[in-house]
Amino acid sequence: MSKHPLNEANDLQTTNEKGSLINFYDHPVKDSPDEMTTMAAWIRGLAGEGKRIGFVSGNFNIVHPGHFRLLNFAAECADFLVVAVNDDLHIGTMVPQQLRLEGVRSIGCVDLALLLSTSPEKFLTYLKPDIVVKGSEHEQHFNSEQAVVEEYGGKLLFSSGEMRFSSLDLLRGEVQEAVFYAIKKPVDYLQRHSIHVAALPNIVKRFAELSVVVIGDLIVDEYVTCDPLGISREDPTIVVTPIKRDLFLGGAGIVAAHARSLGATVNYFSVVGKDDAAQFATQSLKKFGVETSLLPDASRPTTLKQRFRAEGKTLLRVSQLRHHHIESEIANRMLRQISKAVKNADLVVFSDFNYGCLPQTLVDNVIDLCNKQNVPMVADSQSSSQIGDVSRFHGMKLITPTEHEARLAVRDQASGLGVLADMLSQKARAEHVFVTLGSEGLLVHSPHSKKNQLTTDQLPAFNSVPKDVSGGGDSMLIVSSLALAAGASIWESAYLGSVAAACHVARIGNLPLSVDEVLQELYV
Repeated sequence: MSKHPLNEANDLQTTNEKGSLINFYDHPVKDSPDEMTTMAAWIRGLAGEGKRIGFVSGNFNIVHPGHFRLLNFAAECADFLVVAVNDDLHIGTMVPQQLRLEGVRSIGCVDLALLLSTSPEKFLTYLKPDIVVKGSEHEQHFNSEQAVVEEYGGKLLFSSGEMRFSSLDLLRGEVQEAVFYAIKKPVDYLQRHSIHVAALPNIVKRFAELSVVVIGDLIVDEYVTCDPLGISREDPTIVVTPIKRDLFLGGAGIVAAHARSLGATVNYFSVVGKDDAAQFATQSLKKFGVETSLLPDASRPTTLKQRFRAEGKTLLRVSQLRHHHIESEIANRMLRQISKAVKNADLVVFSDFNYGCLPQTLVDNVIDLCNKQNVPMVADSQSSSQIGDVSRFHGMKLITPTEHEARLAVRDQASGLGVLADMLSQKARAEHVFVTLGSEGLLVHSPHSKKNQLTTDQLPAFNSVPKDVSGGGDSMLIVSSLALAAGASIWESAYLGSVAAACHVARIGNLPLSVDEVLQELYV
């Protein structure tokens, strides 16, 4: 489909000079002055006042990489790209016109694709686009459009389309498609804990019965895919040019989106700045079906983390954020709203990134609320440096630190992992502890296990070839926590969380996991 939402009847239809109803979207541009005048006015209305219109025409028998390059170049030069597909009477057409038209309409950078039953230069005299783009192979030949474009003051540009555009569809697939072939699940762990794989899908299906409250820092992740140009001649600096930009929910926002996508009813509480990132996050959470309360904080921007990537590798990360705690007035407003949601909750999730959304007073007050109403709580507190202490979330059913975060919390850099997990469990008074170990997998510690049963075990990383590890811990946290709330054992919960993380890191960017994705991997 094209980028422009052509779904309003008034946008699509009008009557011609004879009173006949015309559907513009499917109506070919005919060699009629009245119809071309009307069609041109409609297109300018779609584009919007003051917007630069770009125009490309051709047969488009087979849409190939050269077309992608040319059309992306044209889209970069204009605000609204119109592509005219020549009808079947035009010389050189081989594929039926409707198939060729649909092929062009499926290209993301095309705002509007129409069938052309007249010559391009005739229609240009009515549309008068700002930019007309043709392939560079036409530059040294006569171009009938040249005189028309010059007459009304437009520009005729020629471009072969740079090679970097040829991989755009592959890059879109890299972001959107998950590849699960590298996921391998351990059998011995299941045997040690008498876990029946056939019972696990029923646990996942019970997620739909849960009501969840998520509290924590909202983050927007921006992935800027770049084409590497080389090394600067002035200094040893890598030079790149951006190709495409993708935005994703991150932080506690994606935790909430995961929970909702997996079936639970979700209320999410956080703070935002007054900026475009906040608008994107609000719209995304609404689209995912998450009930949100995002309180504006004029003292901070919405946390934005940018990753500049080239050829599948991250070259640079840039974070726009503030670390200071939210003001007491904002914290009190949030607490009042949370207290209403907790009354009907089956689970409360603290997703802390130490950017100020969860000051200790607010955390303690929410913990008191949950304890009074017997609502189980889980927590994750991410610490990129020496900031953060997951043990401040006391009395949790589950905490999920990395090894670095666990050692920060107990001020111990030497003890073994089992001892470390037990020390943290005692300090935080946590019922269960997961120590996440990146490519080495997961340490599961449950000090209150039954007599003669394991209290500590380890799971390997299920996905040995991750595409993007960002957000893997968030997916593990929410799926393991939902499983516990649905009645699973800690060992079953850890296994399900590991499956979720393996699925999540199989693609680029934070996208909510679906029930079908998790179930599909369980059934394999």
